[in-house]
Amino acid sequence: MSALLTVEDLRVAFHTRTGTVDAVRGVSFELGRERLGIVGESGSGKSQTGRAIMGLTPPHAEVTARKLDFDGIDLTNISARARRDLRGDRIAMILQDPKYSLDPVMTIGRQIVESIQAHEKIGKSEASKRALAMLESVQIRDPARVYDLYPHEVSGGMGQRAMIAMMLIANPQLLIADEPTSALDVTVQLDVLRILDQLVTERGMGLIFISHDLRLVSSFCDRVIVMYAGRIVEQLKASELNQAQHPYTRGLLDCMPRLGAADRHPLPTLDRKPEWAL
Repeated sequence: MSALLTVEDLRVAFHTRTGTVDAVRGVSFELGRERLGIVGESGSGKSQTGRAIMGLTPPHAEVTARKLDFDGIDLTNISARARRDLRGDRIAMILQDPKYSLDPVMTIGRQIVESIQAHEKIGKSEASKRALAMLESVQIRDPARVYDLYPHEVSGGMGQRAMIAMMLIANPQLLIADEPTSALDVTVQLDVLRILDQLVTERGMGLIFISHDLRLVSSFCDRVIVMYAGRIVEQLKASELNQAQHPYTRGLLDCMPRLGAADRHPLPTLDRKPEWAL
């Protein structure tokens, strides 16, 4: 099966007054119709990798790649108009916190309808029906009520479900989820993951799941990419994460709390080595 997304030597640099910051350095991977987890600490470059694929990197950043191919489309050599048409239609991204992603002065229903009409010639009545159906599909119990609410009137979990509905309304082939559960409590996290799992399975999408939570990624994804200082240090099957070889991955695993483990005082810390960033 051919890859849905191919990334080769992706680099993202920010030129500042004090010098150049290389946020992403030579990242390469392929994605099929599967769940790929990208993990790493804050600042490792995982979110910038997702934004570069989406074309959402700030204008002052320098983005280069030997190859950035989505389903036969060269994303490095595409017009801004074509990129906008692609974004939200065939490629969608769920951002980290719905409080900052949803428009506070528009109702949730209106935002979803606007998302549909941006990519399809469809009447408002039909768009409203599809928006309500989509809200129901992400397990919102009373979609008609939520449709008329503003983002500040719903909980974090409800807002995240609404965001998922908005991103999936156009039936994208590739979904990038950037820390979609980090602002949610554990029980709501499980609900959101269950929704994503069901939708990816039913629709046959490719999913890039960006997170700092190794345990979450290992239980939810098919494969895992571990990033450190802007580059990939290890790629492996999620089921084999406990067999990771790179000392950075091993260090992250050792720092995770363990139920029933012997007394661990002081708590382990990650002893970073300069050569990991080379």
